[in-house]
Amino acid sequence: MGVTYKYFGAPDGATAARVPISMRPEELGGDELGMGGMFTKIKPETMAAMVLTGIEGIPLHKVPPLELVVLHPDYAVVKLPMTVVDPLRGIGEEAVGAAAFIWSTVPDRGGPRDAFNVYQLLHEWQDFSHRLHEAGHQPYCLVWP
Repeated sequence: MGVTYKYFGAPDGATAARVPISMRPEELGGDELGMGGMFTKIKPETMAAMVLTGIEGIPLHKVPPLELVVLHPDYAVVKLPMTVVDPLRGIGEEAVGAAAFIWSTVPDRGGPRDAFNVYQLLHEWQDFSHRLHEAGHQPYCLVWP
């Protein structure tokens, strides 16, 4: 059984907690909060570690935990630390490439091919970070089986 992750922005936890109630997973192309969300198979804790270790240089054991916003039998909503998206707004091409390379060298990764995929993913997240900032939103992730 696979798990689906839908990242979205919301002004606060109360708003984020109501989003899954108002939307079925198959309708989650965008979201009701006026921002295009992002679907990915990357776990939110992996995404947090990828940015904070690869870009911020934080040791893996110091990466802050996710905050559970709501747990329902059919889904969960978690809040990512703001430190996960903020660093992405101010970095350039070199830093994105370096972070992708660093993350691709983690033992269970696939080397250069994986580095390119991570590079593309970080660019998507960079765009997501800009949209969140412009809307004054925080990052959340809707998780469902």
